[in-house]
Order: sequence, then structure tokens, then C-alpha cells
Amino acid sequence: MFPLQGKRILVLRAQHQASDLADALQHLGATVIRVPVIAITEPRSYAALDQALAQLQVYDWLIFTSANAVEVFQRRRVASAPPPNRITAIGPATAKAIQKIGLHVDLIPPKHVAESLADAMAEQVCGKRVLLIRAEEARDVLPGALKQAGAELTIASAYRNQVPAESISAIQELFSAPALVPDVVALTSASTVRNLFSLNEAAGTTIPPTVVFASIGPITSAALREEGFQPAVEAKAASIPDLVEAITGYFTQKPGT
Repeated sequence: MFPLQGKRILVLRAQHQASDLADALQHLGATVIRVPVIAITEPRSYAALDQALAQLQVYDWLIFTSANAVEVFQRRRVASAPPPNRITAIGPATAKAIQKIGLHVDLIPPKHVAESLADAMAEQVCGKRVLLIRAEEARDVLPGALKQAGAELTIASAYRNQVPAESISAIQELFSAPALVPDVVALTSASTVRNLFSLNEAAGTTIPPTVVFASIGPITSAALREEGFQPAVEAKAASIPDLVEAITGYFTQKPGT
């Protein structure tokens, strides 16, 4: 009935984003340890975003790559401004955030990663004005593909991902004794991976080889391999429900669990 009973799972998402994953894991019997390795902060400047929002109607496509970007868009856009012409969301969580603010999503790629989004839009953006709202520091895969497809692209930073310094002591404590070490580390983005290992280095701790790394998808897995670790678990699709299913499947199918 509780396939994750007795399993300690480390959830690393930003504090305000951790509840869906944590709740799902706890429902299956897991003990969830929350240590955020990403803090969402303001970009160095909102100038590009505010300028784009002031003339939103000139863009043929508006692209959101996270729910965080949607939140900032809603907070800073002029209430009387007309809605965007067409909107793309990178995945269902972002689409849900868009729908919550009363807007319609026209396109969601089949896989919830930048590469799939770029493929889905390649034939639709030639000669079109495209506004991409995203984190200040992000991969160049999507912008490069859109420009190559002929888009007139504007990139506007909505937020930054930073490593929260207060999590260093939490990581030190977590890996200070065998009884405290988690069975699983749930990784939900490449940024989560990079920030975890930055925290680990700052804390001066070592992650034991017994820890199972569970990745939400291939991009996250690639980031983990760059750090010298292999994912034991990878979700079929880049979503929280699929990640939870993959973790559950790992333990229910593993002999002796």
C-alpha cells in the first residue's frame, strides 16, 4: 500500500515549488527531506521585460519555459494591455500556470524540454516576432534554434536562479551521519543538479555511493553525468508525476525492497 515506506527522499526544489513533489512522495510512504538548492530572485534588471510587455501586441508568439516566468509576467504586465497573440508553454506545469491567469495555451511540445519545444515551433516562427520570457541564465539551445528557424527573437529575463547560502548547513548535517543520509535525491532540473554540487562543495561533504539519483529527464541526467554521477532512475516524461512513478517503480521492482 505504501511502496516508499521507510525511504528517505531528498527534495531540492525551491521552497515554494516543492509541495507537489513532496506531497506525492509522502502519500506513498516516503520520508521527505526538503533542502532547497535554488532560490528564485529578481533579475539584474527588468528593463528588457518591461519594454517587451509595453508592446506585447507586436509579438506573434510568447514563449514561457517555466511557471516562475508566468508569475513574473502576470505581476509586471499592464492590466489593460491586450492578451498575447499566441502562447507556447514548455510543459503541463507551465501551461497550468498560464491558464490560471486566464490565458490560452496554443502549443505544448510532446516532450517537455527545450529541444522538443524548438522542434515543435521550427515551422511556425520564420519571419515571426517571438518573445521568450525565461530565467536570466539559461541554456542557449532554444534561442539558437528559434533564430536558425528565422524567428525575430527577443529574450526577456524574469528571474534568476541562485544557490541559497542557508542550505549549506542543512547539507552538512544531512551527510554528517549514515543514519541521516537520504536513500534518494530527486533531481528536477539541470540547475538543481549544478546547485546541489555547488552546495556540496561549499559544505565540504561527500555524497555516498549508496545514494540513488532520480532524474526528471535526459537534460537533468546529462547535467548529473557532467558531475561524475549516473542516474539510477529517469522519468519517462519531464513531469513530477512521471518522476514519482519512476522512483516508485525503482523500489517496487528492485529485489529485496
